Parts: sequence; C-alpha cells; structure tokens
Amino acid sequence: MTEIIFIDRQTGQKQVEKIYQDKALRFLYGNGWITRLLSPLILPLTCRCSLFSRFFGYLQKKKKSSKKIEPFIREFDVDESEFLDPVSSFQSFNEFFIRRLKPEARPIDSDPDVAIIPADGRYYFYENISQCDEFIVKGEKFCLRELLKDDALAEKYQKGSMVLARLCPTDYHRFHFPVECIAGETKLINGWLYSVNPLAIRKNIHTFSQNKRTLCQLDSARFGKILYLEVGATAVGSIQETYIPNQPQQKGAEKGYFEFGGSALVLLFPPRSIQFDRDLLKATQEGFEIRCLLGQRMGIMDRQDRNFSA
Repeated sequence: MTEIIFIDRQTGQKQVEKIYQDKALRFLYGNGWITRLLSPLILPLTCRCSLFSRFFGYLQKKKKSSKKIEPFIREFDVDESEFLDPVSSFQSFNEFFIRRLKPEARPIDSDPDVAIIPADGRYYFYENISQCDEFIVKGEKFCLRELLKDDALAEKYQKGSMVLARLCPTDYHRFHFPVECIAGETKLINGWLYSVNPLAIRKNIHTFSQNKRTLCQLDSARFGKILYLEVGATAVGSIQETYIPNQPQQKGAEKGYFEFGGSALVLLFPPRSIQFDRDLLKATQEGFEIRCLLGQRMGIMDRQDRNFSA
C-alpha cells in the first residue's frame, strides 16, 4: 500500500507517517476491489451522517476511554514532557486529545513582521493559488468559490497565498493566531466529514470544499485581511472557538481547538502580502507535506507591495 511520506522541518529528514486506524482508512479510501465495491455504501454512512462522528466523539469523552491514552502515547511516541498537565489528570481520551502544552514547548517567533505556524501539523504552502497545478485530481481542480461559499471573497483571494495544514490524531489539537490581529466572528459553513488524510484527498480534491468548516477574517496591520478556516473531518467531535470575537489578538494566542479526530486548517493571505520561508516552499514544490510546529516562523511580510488587493 502507498506510504505517506513527509518532511520533518526540525530535522529536514523524510519520515513515513504512522497512521492512526490505518486499516480502516485504507479500507475506505484504498484501491482494492472490496473497497471499490463497499466504499460507496459505507462512506455516506460514516462521512455524511453527523450522528456517526457525534457518537464516536461521545465515546472518547467516556471515562473508560482513558485506558487508551498510555498505549496511544507509546505507539505514536507522543512527548509527555511537553504536556501542561500530567497524563494521570486526563479523565477521558478526549481530555488527552485537547491537551494544553507548556508555553516553553512551543516558543513564538516574536518578530512583528513574521507570521507563525498556527498549529502542529503537516503543511503545504502556495505563493499564488491561481498557479497551483497541484490541485488537480482526476481532471478536477480545487475550487476557491466552493471553499468560501462567497464569490466576492473568492475573487479577492484568487491570486493570494494559501496554507494547508493537516492535523493528525497524534498532534496537539489546539490552533492559534498566526499574526497580531483583530479577529472577526467565526461563521459556520456546514458540510460532510470526509477524511483529510492524503489517501482520501487523492481520491477527491473537493474534500476541503465539501466538509464542514468555519470561516473567520483576521484584520492585521502587516498582512492585510487573512482568511482563517478550520475544516472538520471524519470522527471530529466538534470545532470549539475559545477566543473573543472583534477583540485584538496577540500572535500565538489560542483561537480554539478540535475535539477528537483528524482535521485541517486553511489560511488565505491577500496577494503579495507574505513571503513564505524557502524550506516550506521547497517541500511543497517537491510534493511533500512538511511537519511544522506551532510558533515556528512561516514567512515574512512582503515589503515590495503594500497595496493589498484584499
């Protein structure tokens, strides 16, 4: 079966991803004849019926689910030393899943002209969305209008820069503000809950614009108006917002968190507003996700053109 290979930004080395519930994922999105036969029947039940994800999320909040925590930590080499609270304090698997980290575990780049990585995850970076041939799967192209459900916004950001982040079940699942800003209200765009794992995306490029997601505008002095989307996925209990809308937010401040399940973030920057770091662009151009951590530098304000079209 196809392996998922990513680059670890800290080491620069390629790694093979250990997938949580690997067999189930490959069964639903693989290429075997059994999958081709049964997937059209099973996927609508698991991905289009919200009751499945709600029930699965409910089970992770039960006290007996806490028995899965230590085996999970061992299997996926999760670093306990980063946890703000001890493992023994988690009363359910979901409490472990939405754990907080010690501030020193994720230092925030303090340069005001720098945008930071908003969450632990595996990332793709695109300088100009309109030139992204990577978004073609089986002859179909990623559609910004479908993602945003807003023709005016899609027009403004069609030549903007885009960040795609995939959070695995093994990752820290709180997400943060990438720049100092005033964050508006977060709007829900309802949809399905398909997997955002690469195995699934290779089957359907429209997953991001079909799944349940949120949309929030961040008004920043240095980068213009940034669109911030949180995308749900199979078995995500819910998307929780913890910030206060229409108030100034510090770079690195928490915006919210995903309850149990894989999930994704999409950030859209106005055209000519940010210069992504070279190592991030290089990984994407070579076709690899790059694993980044909250607080690391993402890119710097583009000083060449301060007349944002968005």
